[in-house]
Amino acid sequence: MRKAVKQIAVCVLILIVFCVVCRLTVFRTYTVHIPLQSISSGENGEAFQPRLELENPDSAHLGAKEVKDGYLHVPVHPDRSGEIQLRLLNQQGEETAFYLLRAGPSGMIYDLQTGGFTGDSAVLIAITLFWFLVSAIMLWHYHQAKGPAYYAYSTIYYAGFSFFSLVTGMLMLAVTARHLLQPAQYAMLSAYNAINSASMQFMMLTMPAMLVFALAMAISNVELLRHERPRLQNLFGLLVSLLLVAGEIVGVFLFTRDFSGSEMESRIRNTLENVYATGFVYFQCMLLGSAVCGLKAGKHQPDQDADCIVILGCWFRKDGTLPPLLKGRVDRAIRFWKEERDATGKAALLIPSGGQGKDEPMPEAEAMRRYLIAQGIPDALIYPETESANTYQNMAFSRKITDSLRPEGKTVFSTTNYHVFRSGLWANQAGLAAEGIGQKTVWWFWPNAFMRECVGLLQKRWKLEILLLILLMAFFGLLSMILG
Repeated sequence: MRKAVKQIAVCVLILIVFCVVCRLTVFRTYTVHIPLQSISSGENGEAFQPRLELENPDSAHLGAKEVKDGYLHVPVHPDRSGEIQLRLLNQQGEETAFYLLRAGPSGMIYDLQTGGFTGDSAVLIAITLFWFLVSAIMLWHYHQAKGPAYYAYSTIYYAGFSFFSLVTGMLMLAVTARHLLQPAQYAMLSAYNAINSASMQFMMLTMPAMLVFALAMAISNVELLRHERPRLQNLFGLLVSLLLVAGEIVGVFLFTRDFSGSEMESRIRNTLENVYATGFVYFQCMLLGSAVCGLKAGKHQPDQDADCIVILGCWFRKDGTLPPLLKGRVDRAIRFWKEERDATGKAALLIPSGGQGKDEPMPEAEAMRRYLIAQGIPDALIYPETESANTYQNMAFSRKITDSLRPEGKTVFSTTNYHVFRSGLWANQAGLAAEGIGQKTVWWFWPNAFMRECVGLLQKRWKLEILLLILLMAFFGLLSMILG
């Protein structure tokens, strides 16, 4: 993650240099765009040649005027810092419009009416390039994460926020194109509004996909309740669906309602809207990143060169037989073991991992060992790990076995498909370099279980996640207050 941050920082520096170079070479002059309505005809409606004067002639000089597309375009070159006052006169010499510009010490002009400034087009181009570069950097790092390194929180960020950066870049491309092609009609104030409402626009653009996702989640959860008893963990997917729909409804209400008030009240309103949208989009990106990583991890097929295969345990029946969920994990490990043996002749060690729960007659690892033997696996190749009580301990205690038996060997772990990514993350934290294989489960069980996994992924670092969320919300809130 640090490498990606450094690369993004380098991009920022390059783009700043790009803006400075463009400001000094291409966008050195600021052009005022005056609508022809401001220079309408005299008393009898006859046409006349518009007159534009400088209130303070020593402040700047004007370039060649041009009438085009319903506007009078006037290039302004500052001669000193300070205010530049333009007066538009009618046929009788009366003032019909007044434009106030401000020139800085560096010669940059700021338009107090439209929000434009010298080189604003270069800045918009740089912002657009920034978002596309961020998306490209994150996608590159996502695709570079292979093997055990794939199971990391940074992979979730890369997958989720690369999509946000890409969509934001496309929005900025539209804003920049409009300003470059129609600078008079699409002033910088409109561009500012598009920039500071990026989160809300992303939320609105992705709303159809999120509503479809929420509906699919709800359907799968209802089907789950038909097959299993109604308990809190079996309602989790339905709860997430309701929160998604409610969040989108609130977003639509904030985005579409009419507002009338002072400029400060408008800034406060926009700030609250964008802070809310930032929080919701952060949740969207984390959900998207977790889903992408989880789906890919669940379908991943490691190379058939494993020396050890760890099988993650879960609840089993009191008579010692394996329920479908646990049986599927063991069967997936057996299938991989046989495929590798047939392809390479290597006989990997099997490490069923799981301690004894309060309602279990024996350790989960022992129940799996018995099933493995019944399926024709030699007992000499089975090394049960019987002390663990959770996934992290599965990995940490299994690592001790792999280190003692085959310290330089490669390890694969077997679990249910929705559980692969989270298990791989725990394996990394336990110091076990391993890739996962996932056993498929019924369609109505997978979405609800996967949502629990997403929450489980963030459970250990919830303080850091909240801190990142607060920082993002504060940044976009400040941006809204500044840009309005």
